[in-house]
Amino acid sequence: MHHLWKRTLLMTGATLLSSGIAYAQTPDLSDPPEIEGDTVGDHGSVTLRMGLGLAESSPQYISSQYFADILDQRSEGRITVNVFPNSQLGDDVQMMEMLQTGTLDMTYPSSSPATSYVEELAVFDLPFLLPTREAAVEAMRSDAAQEMLDAFDGSGIKALAFSENGFRQLSNSAREVSSPEDVAGLDVRGLTIRTMENPVHLAIWEALGANPTPMAFGELFSAMEQGVVDGQENPWSTILTSNFYEVQEYGSETRHVYTPFIKMISERTWDTLDPEYQELIQEAALQAADYEIQLSSEYDDWSRNQLEERGMKITRLSDEQIAAFQEAVQPVYDEWAPRIGEDLVAEFQQIAESSMTE
Repeated sequence: MHHLWKRTLLMTGATLLSSGIAYAQTPDLSDPPEIEGDTVGDHGSVTLRMGLGLAESSPQYISSQYFADILDQRSEGRITVNVFPNSQLGDDVQMMEMLQTGTLDMTYPSSSPATSYVEELAVFDLPFLLPTREAAVEAMRSDAAQEMLDAFDGSGIKALAFSENGFRQLSNSAREVSSPEDVAGLDVRGLTIRTMENPVHLAIWEALGANPTPMAFGELFSAMEQGVVDGQENPWSTILTSNFYEVQEYGSETRHVYTPFIKMISERTWDTLDPEYQELIQEAALQAADYEIQLSSEYDDWSRNQLEERGMKITRLSDEQIAAFQEAVQPVYDEWAPRIGEDLVAEFQQIAESSMTE
């Protein structure tokens, strides 16, 4: 299996290097599921280039290698996926545009910058909407979510599957944050927070009194290192695997937004594929998405603990403290729920409520 050595390296907890510094071992991750299913027919050799934003140690990358292995095994080596991590080929916005022009075959962006294609995806960006991973997974597997994937059809992008980016947490280099007042800085300036290029995220941080600054992920480390921005918000696993703890002293477990990833393929590439290859790629995308969600859940608490071991001071917010943030961002719902669709927001709220009572 041509990708297996890479995944084995990660899963045996081998020390990973970044900037010449040994920084972390992977947690005890679940092995990938056994690859099952019939071998597809011979419809020629296909090589797919997939660009990712995150590092080789991320669940996004590890699950993408599993996706590649499924296609390799079930096509008897005729379908090859070459994965390019670390924003090598561009940021999420650039890589989605490359899918449209056919200069890149696949990418795996967060849903947030994809709202420019399907505005309903902004439901995932509403703050504190999905309180648990169980609610989030149910939402991603709902008929409403499938309709969002289908809505990409004709855009130059085919959306294959949702998986987990995760609960977003705040980090910064200025001060400990346990309240909206700490973000706004009543006696000092508000925090400058990098956000994704997404209007709902901008609205969240404006409501909290911060100075939100949209920026490509690949530019973020150096911007924090140079003090261009005070902080950012991402899942703990991304904060760890991107070495942000080297330039961020404080973390706050806000869990303010749950964002999915979306595995995508260029429609130009898709249309050249035999239907049997298309069916296999769709099936493999869903299987790899389930594995990525599992990896992400295993990574989350472990990553937070690893960040603390590396010196980040992490504030765990109480229910009362979270409630104060929820109240502060209510204007975001007032502005955005009508634009996203009141019925869709209500459906996701119902999913969240039912998951809390089960």
